[in-house]
Amino acid sequence: MFADTYAYLLAAQWPAIDAETGFDRHVMACVLSLARYEVEEGASPSISAATGLTLSELSRLINRNFPGLDRRLFDFVACEAPVMDEEEEMLRQLLLHHAAPGLELAPLFARIVARRAMHDDHLWQDLGLFARPELSRMLYRNFPTLAAGNTRNMKWKKYFYRALCEAEGFVLCTAPSCKQCDDFGDCFGAEDGESRLARIRNATPAERLFHAGA
Repeated sequence: MFADTYAYLLAAQWPAIDAETGFDRHVMACVLSLARYEVEEGASPSISAATGLTLSELSRLINRNFPGLDRRLFDFVACEAPVMDEEEEMLRQLLLHHAAPGLELAPLFARIVARRAMHDDHLWQDLGLFARPELSRMLYRNFPTLAAGNTRNMKWKKYFYRALCEAEGFVLCTAPSCKQCDDFGDCFGAEDGESRLARIRNATPAERLFHAGA
């Protein structure tokens, strides 16, 4: 189960050097827990496919951050590196361009965020996080110059695509300003809702299967 995997990952990690390192590991524990759940429910063929991480990246991540983990908990299916389409690769490159120097997990978060952004829920939900502020905290730490540009608290997926458009030299929006746009709520509306952790924990078996493919 998702919640059990999360608790086990926390118990298997190295003691955090500082609060921010501990927080990054919390985010990774959420991501890996949700990825394992999706694999178990048949919504993803492997942890690698669910996270966008290669097998070598997954192995290094576990060894350096969760050394007490029993590898049998995760079935690292031998498969080729995850295939990214153009949209996902563009988002990954945008994140990498703004990755904080010296943060080991930032390049891995770039892959993970780009992969999970291809899903349909709010991004914080598709990362398995408990609430949207956790996503903002992770992005400001690992991609500070990119996150700092979101001065109006735009929805993160919308903001990423706006940044991609600007990087390519064109404007996606046709409205003269956000205040005059009929789709204002789509870009700036609340990103609330139930976390995937709580949703899965409280769901029936049939509902859990549905949520795995959400």
